[in-house]
Amino acid sequence: MLYIAFIFIIVAVLAGCAEQRSPDEYVGSTSGTVQIPAKLESAGEGKQQEPPAVEQADQGTDPAQEQAAEQESDQEPRQEQGTEKETESVVEADSDSEPVIYTATLGAIGDVLIHRPIYREAEQKDGTYDFSSVFAEVSGMMQQPDLLIANEETMIGGAGIGLSTYPRFNSPHEVGDALKEAGVDFVTLANNHTLDRGEKAIQSALKYWDKLHMPYTGAYKNAKDQERIRTIDRNGITFAVLAYTYGTNGIPVPEGKDYLVNLIDIGSISADVKRAKEMADVVVVSMHWGKEYENLPNKEQQTLAKQLANMGVDIVIGNHPHVLQPPAWVEGQGGHKTFVFYSLGNFVSSQDGLKKRIGGIGLVDVVKKMEGGRTTIRIENPAFMPTYMYYNNWKNYRIVPMELATAAELSQSKQNFKSTMNHMQSYIPDLSLIHAE
Repeated sequence: MLYIAFIFIIVAVLAGCAEQRSPDEYVGSTSGTVQIPAKLESAGEGKQQEPPAVEQADQGTDPAQEQAAEQESDQEPRQEQGTEKETESVVEADSDSEPVIYTATLGAIGDVLIHRPIYREAEQKDGTYDFSSVFAEVSGMMQQPDLLIANEETMIGGAGIGLSTYPRFNSPHEVGDALKEAGVDFVTLANNHTLDRGEKAIQSALKYWDKLHMPYTGAYKNAKDQERIRTIDRNGITFAVLAYTYGTNGIPVPEGKDYLVNLIDIGSISADVKRAKEMADVVVVSMHWGKEYENLPNKEQQTLAKQLANMGVDIVIGNHPHVLQPPAWVEGQGGHKTFVFYSLGNFVSSQDGLKKRIGGIGLVDVVKKMEGGRTTIRIENPAFMPTYMYYNNWKNYRIVPMELATAAELSQSKQNFKSTMNHMQSYIPDLSLIHAE
């Protein structure tokens, strides 16, 4: 009996020792809050399984050092030329893994205004319209960005309801075909001419954009359509695009049909941006704002730009002044930086006067970096290519890269090209020039 009791005592002592694991047998969890045994006993067989080997750069570090290093990297200062924002990542990345980087170039063009001389020249013998010659000399550059956004300022309600020019526009459906063929990927429709020909023109235009599979925003078919945030993916980056206008030239929005056009209202914009940020990596907002023919953004534009930056908007595309206004970086809350194209001028129009015939293509690079369980977005390398709307005696309408304009097309073309770039570099001296091909 004594012999058996002795055996029981030894077994009890050994069991107690087995319960006291050394600190070296634990590793930190990914959350840093729960300790997980590094060695686990498999059920049934009572055998210990070795944990899988973990690669470590250079020499190993303990969990506390790794956590401190991650915290330090999270606090790196933002660079002056870009903007970073943190977004929640669905899958938590390994802190030792290589960063995953996606890049995409976003482009924007200014106002597309189809005056009567332009659509008359585009009319074919069979009654259709062909605007391809208008874009022929710049379509190569328009196809370079991964995502090109245009402000289609005249509704393409089609010839079936009667075409019209200023002050109440309605344009041929075929304008949409030409824009898509030239390289446009997305159109914004909220502007002061949205309601020119009423709901009938809007619904006809939207139906045709749908037929072309061209995404649009700013005007909608119904309330449900308005609620849907438009997103588009390019190179692993998701963009959300919103659009708003200051007004509709005094034409009242039909009662109960606010969905026909998005008006600038900070509360509504803030709510839309909040939803957009949950769905996309990058939020782009088109703003129809400012005073016509003013060369610099006014106080109201600057205030709105600041409010958009405070919301966390990444890129603002401004239109309506019909002349170029220099772009700028605008800093919002928390150091968030928003890139603002205040006005890209007229891309297509029959307006007269040198400044109203100059527009351009604006570009920025978007860099998405996924590392250590978080995603950052940077807006980099802003650039611009000036264009000139050439026509002679209200005929032969075509967009010409200003850098390549001849003296016959544009008097003092070299001087005008240089002064245009100097103007656009007013707030960003290192704004790059996109050379025409």
